Parts: sequence; C-alpha cells; structure tokens
Amino acid sequence: MSDHLSDWLLTKRERGNSATRLDDVHPRDEAWSEGNLVRPLVHGAVYFAELYERIEATRAGDLVLFSDWQGDADERLTGEPGSEVVEVLGRADERGVDVRGLVWRSHSSAIGFSSDENLRLGRALQKRGAEAILDMRVRTGGSHHQKFVVIRHRDDPSRDIAYVGGIDLCHSRRDDRDHGGDPQALGDMADEYGDTPPWHDVQAAITGPAVHDVETVFRERWEDPTTLSRSPVILLRDKLRGLDTTPDPLPEQAPPPPPVPDGTHVVQLLRTYPNLRQGRDYQFARGGERSVARGYTKAVERARRLIYVEDQYLWGSHVGNVFSEALRAHPDLYVVAVVPLHPDVEGFSRTAQLVGRRRAMLDMMRVAPGRVAVYGIENTAGTPIYVHAKACLIDDTWASIGSDNFNRRSWTHDSELSAVVIDTAGTYARSLRLALAAEHLDRDPDDAMADCVEPADLFATYASCADALDGWYAGGRRGPRPPGRLRRLAPPEVGPVTRLLARPFYQLVHDPDGRPKPLRRDDDF
Repeated sequence: MSDHLSDWLLTKRERGNSATRLDDVHPRDEAWSEGNLVRPLVHGAVYFAELYERIEATRAGDLVLFSDWQGDADERLTGEPGSEVVEVLGRADERGVDVRGLVWRSHSSAIGFSSDENLRLGRALQKRGAEAILDMRVRTGGSHHQKFVVIRHRDDPSRDIAYVGGIDLCHSRRDDRDHGGDPQALGDMADEYGDTPPWHDVQAAITGPAVHDVETVFRERWEDPTTLSRSPVILLRDKLRGLDTTPDPLPEQAPPPPPVPDGTHVVQLLRTYPNLRQGRDYQFARGGERSVARGYTKAVERARRLIYVEDQYLWGSHVGNVFSEALRAHPDLYVVAVVPLHPDVEGFSRTAQLVGRRRAMLDMMRVAPGRVAVYGIENTAGTPIYVHAKACLIDDTWASIGSDNFNRRSWTHDSELSAVVIDTAGTYARSLRLALAAEHLDRDPDDAMADCVEPADLFATYASCADALDGWYAGGRRGPRPPGRLRRLAPPEVGPVTRLLARPFYQLVHDPDGRPKPLRRDDDF
C-alpha cells in the first residue's frame, strides 16, 4: 500500500520545502498520515452546526485554533441568538479554553475587501480574552486564504478534530441543500445572485493523527518571527487601538491523536506559500511552498478515467495545460467541472475573470471536445448558486477538499491549505462524488445513482440533465420545470480587443504569479 500511496501522493522530497516541520512525525519519505477518518461536510449550515457543538463542548485546558480569510463576528453558526462566532469563541475562552486565531488583515474595504469585518472580528475576540492576530505576512496583493479550525482536548485526544476546506466564518456561508442562501448575506455580490446568494461549499472534518498535521500548519504561521505587517503606520495604529501585535507562545504541542479504529483514510496536506522575496520569506517555507500545484499535477497525470472538479474558479493556461496534457495522453479520460454560473463581481473585473475562464476551457475543449463539460448550478427557483467549493476527485481514488482554487494565484501566490484523502477501503472518493451528483441532479440523497457510477455514464447523465433544463428555458419555460440544477457553460464570448485589454489586469490582479524567477522562467512549480 505504501508504494501505491507514493504513486498518488507527494513524498517529503516532492513537497519541495526542506524548511517545514510538517512531515517530521511521518516515517521515512512519507508526507502523509494513516489511520484517519475524514467526513465531507457539504454546505456551510452542516459545518457550522457541527462546529458550534464541538466548540461548545470544549472545557478548560482544551485548545481551539483557527485561520480565516474573512470573518464576521456576528455570523450565527446555528441561526440562533448566542451562536455568533464571537460569542461561541468568547465563551470558550472564558471557560478556560485556549483560543487562538490567525485572521487575514485584508486589503482595504474601500476597494471591496473585508478589512473592516476582519478588524471587528479580531478586536471583538481580543476584548473577550481570545488571542486573534491580524496577519498580513503576504506577498504584495496577496492574501492568507487558508480556512481551518483545530480543536484539541487536554484529557481525551481521541476527540480531537480538525476542519479544512473553503468555508470562512463569515456571512453568506450558512446555506443548506435547498440553497435559499444565508439570511446573513454578503452585501456586495453580483446582482444575479439576489439578496441572499445561494452558496455551495464543502469542508472536511478530520479525526485521527492528521489533526496534528493541521495543527502544525497553524503553529508554523503563528510562530513565524516576521512582523505581522510591513507597514509601520499599520503597526502604530494597531498599538493605539490596543490590538495585540505580538503572538504569545503556544503551549507545547501534544503528540498526534491515536489512529481512529478502522480508520482507512490516508491524509496528505498540500499548501501554497509564495516566495516573499527580499529576505522576508517565511521561516518555515524559504522561497515558498507549492505542494498544492505539485500534488494536483502529480494526481492529474495519473488520471485515466475521470477528473471531477467543483471550484470557484477555473482559470488560465496553467490549469488548462495540466488538464489538456492528461486528456491528450489518455483517450478514455473525462473532465467534468462545476463552477459558478457568473463571477461574483461585475464590470471590468468580471471581464478579466471571464478571459481566464475562457482560456482554460478552450485549452481543454480543443484537445477533447467530447470529453470535457463545464456546468453551473441554480436552485429550484432559478437563482444561480455561487459555487465556492474547492473539491477535486480523480478516478474515485484521490480526493481533495481545501481552500485552493484552480488558478495560478492559488497555486503560487496566496497561502492555501488542502486535505487530500486516499481511502484504503476505496469508498471515500466515490461516495463524495455520488453525493454531490445527487444534489445537482435534484435527487434524494438515498436515491440509487447507478447512472453516475461509471465516468461515461456520469458525463452523459449530467449532459442530459443540463440539456433538459436549458431546453426548458429556451422554450419559454412552458410546462413543469425539469428536475436538476445543472446549466451548461460554454467558453465565454469575449472579443479580441477586450481580451487584449483585460489580460494585463487579469494576470497582475486576478491571477498573479508568486513563484521565484527561476521557476517562472522554466514555467515549473
């Protein structure tokens, strides 16, 4: 089995980061842990409800660590008063739980980012006694995009758990299978998504030794000696506000939790950290880490039958090339992707995103026009569902849930974290794929999914569902609405002049490159 795992997963050498201690507890050249149980939590409402219960159950001496790209102090984890993020974490700290948070400082809210919300969350938690640090140790124009939570118990490590994925502790994330949207909605989404944007997302709940690995990711960032911001103005302002700018030492890290009985899930963590340049690199990632790019590339190269993707973005020639080479090499390989029907922004930023999507789609479709399909989804009321999930499943063997998207920014420029699972029992990836398919086809979760098991059948079933719904719209919506939520997407029509004008904005702002110059020159990771 170890040989089989190294066929799919990165070894320590292949991770390409000799400075990290992430794999120190793993034997030989293995960069993964065995004996875990991973449960995919589809939808923010499912994740938030479980997270609420888990944090409420913590007691004095326990440890709660979290990292967030965007956080809203008032977001209710269950929808009920008292379940607000700041209340749940604040009460835990007041019970004697050691609560620590790394929240991206964010670029200015004046240009559409979440600096105000993240500042409010940090200040509110610090007032309640928790230590929440605003972290801006990023490349220019970059972000800390990792979204994870670790809960460790002083007296019962078998209860330890980590959550890794794409769900932030913020507004708009608490949606469910019906996709009516979170009542606490973001206010700056594109008009197509309505007042309460429907939101599709996934988080992985991990128990077993891999919890220690996720905790190490947090500790490496927390303990990095670099100042939290390069701006002396920001640091002075934080001091005047009474904000904590110096992370206190963490307690000594406990050993990995015990293996889960009958735990068949092998877990590998993949990360992105940029090359920060000018001697400012992370102590734990000199020159950056690009194991997300390396891990996905290795897995895609092994794909023979099906690559199934659900992702917020599918951008650019880099991503398109990785898929196109696999499609060209393997004539029985299918690619199915579920992405947002519309970008979440409007104006020229939308145009730039569509240029990136067009390049990736055309690259793949030119190579294998009958084996690539890209879909958006909508709810039963016809409102588009914003796909924020970051999941990839390859040949029902390799499965990833994380914060990283399929674009160069996520593969090289921002900080990212993804949890890859290979199930030695062989059921995890297929079960997740069929569960996602059941929802998009508007079927009961317990329905038989025989027409989606084989890659060619899934490809045909999705196409039939989307064709029926698209045809219903084209025919004036006469008669009952066909079942299913899938809408077929074609490469966006963007004129040559517009593409030329949008390309620099796309490359510099939306999809920048965080690699060292030698890797850029060789177009390698």
